[in-house]
Amino acid sequence: MRVLVVEDERKVADALREGLEAERFEVTVERTGTGAFARIHAEAFDLVLLDLTLPGRDGMDVLRALRGRRANTPVVVLSARDSVSDRVAGLDAGADDYLPKPFAFGELLARIRALSRRTASTDWAQLRVGTLLIDRATRTVSRAGQVVELTHKEFELLEYLARYQGQVVSREALAREVWQESARSTTLDNVMDVHMARLRRKMDADHSTRLLHTVKGVGFLLREGGPE
Repeated sequence: MRVLVVEDERKVADALREGLEAERFEVTVERTGTGAFARIHAEAFDLVLLDLTLPGRDGMDVLRALRGRRANTPVVVLSARDSVSDRVAGLDAGADDYLPKPFAFGELLARIRALSRRTASTDWAQLRVGTLLIDRATRTVSRAGQVVELTHKEFELLEYLARYQGQVVSREALAREVWQESARSTTLDNVMDVHMARLRRKMDADHSTRLLHTVKGVGFLLREGGPE
């Protein structure tokens, strides 16, 4: 699981990184709201741990930006703002959980596990992006009710992009997670481009709204509408 920790207090950020990495999470730390805003537009994450009081953009701005892109990445707010109104505001803005500081690391892990179970139970069977429906149990795909015939690798690629819908997925991530390669290469990049071109033809050719987008120099994005 890739986790983005957005926390400006170095000791807290370092403690979170150390604890999460000990639990076999892959952790990225941003210490400013501006940095977090750029990061969530450039990379895909399975979970965001978000402080609200940050240099640059406020944590609530980061949260609204993430939800405004229709990304369904789970977000847990970790904040010293602990009033009821603060918690309500955070949850209403799109947070999946809200844990006031100071907190016990064991409780944070328990909340992450609970959130993972909820996400798995609601999202495992089907993924939907606009009119596109991906049935993970039967490995079938349809758009606007019409079956889209995909090869095995095309399905794996589309399913991975759909898991991170609304987020830019890097070529490095696709190399690692879809092609099971430890590093990118020119040859693999060419193979990706061929698969992406085929997916576009099969999914988007007969529809006015495109779903699959290339973000030049970064990777690919699956969402209804274009990149921001």
